[in-house]
Amino acid sequence: MGKGEDEWARYWQHEQLPGIDLLRARYVRHSFPRHSHEGYVFGAVSGGVEDVVLPDRTVHAAPGSLVMINPEVPHSAHAGVPEGWAYHTLYPAAEVVAEIAAETSALRGTVGFAEVDVTDPQGARMIREVHRAAEEGNALAADSVLRILVARLLSRYGGSLPARTPRSAGCRDAVRARDVLETRMAAPPSLEELAAELGTSPFALLRAFKREYGMPPHSWLTNARVRRARTLLDIGTAPADAAAAVGFTDQPHLNRHFTRIVGVPPGAYQRERGESTEHARREQPRERGGAPEPRYAAAPRRAARKNVQDRAEPFTVRS
Repeated sequence: MGKGEDEWARYWQHEQLPGIDLLRARYVRHSFPRHSHEGYVFGAVSGGVEDVVLPDRTVHAAPGSLVMINPEVPHSAHAGVPEGWAYHTLYPAAEVVAEIAAETSALRGTVGFAEVDVTDPQGARMIREVHRAAEEGNALAADSVLRILVARLLSRYGGSLPARTPRSAGCRDAVRARDVLETRMAAPPSLEELAAELGTSPFALLRAFKREYGMPPHSWLTNARVRRARTLLDIGTAPADAAAAVGFTDQPHLNRHFTRIVGVPPGAYQRERGESTEHARREQPRERGGAPEPRYAAAPRRAARKNVQDRAEPFTVRS
């Protein structure tokens, strides 16, 4: 995997695999800021090294290793070597994993994984097999391998996560602050206003929120806005309208944060979600002006660069 190769990424969902998102990418300059997912993350690096920064440690994921991240665990990621990393990732919804756990294991409650990075070449290979089957239009194989993979991971590494209940006043304030930000996402209060509304001080709220959610309120809000924008894009909302609805100042503002967190810009994300329902799209690339449409979009550079453009062809970064 040479340093001169372009970055690229494809984030999509197969129409017959609801509840499973797929990302296949190669990143060099791109880095993911601290964020979390509503569902699980199962990733397999096929080249280079990915550094995954967790609340308590940094994982160096190399080929042959398998990364498992539980829902709502804050983390960031960047290249661990100059040549970057290439990987296949599955994002199964919590309901999908819970269904498999109920059918194949004795685990009860919310299931999760105590180990984040394990050496498991067979598991990593199975992740790639799910991708390959899905891209070939073989939903039966993709769904079958996915379920065998998740059952295998639960058997080897799974357990029941302890229930989390607010205990201290600070913890309760953090939960209340999250509810306020989620409800008033498009026009959130300032930290001082939020603290006054909850009857606490700005610094006390800042410390409590970061302790509870692994990131300060403004970072959590950006992540929540991107999540809600994804939901809007999934139902066909135009990116500019989605940006306004969730509180971003304009579409470039959405583009910047969406690309950093999801790994592809909103336009590329929405096109793949819509096109995944077209059987012809899976059988052969569409042609535009006599040339095949690229299957993958080039990935973004670091956020310090200028805006990433949403286009049907591979997107570039203007410096």
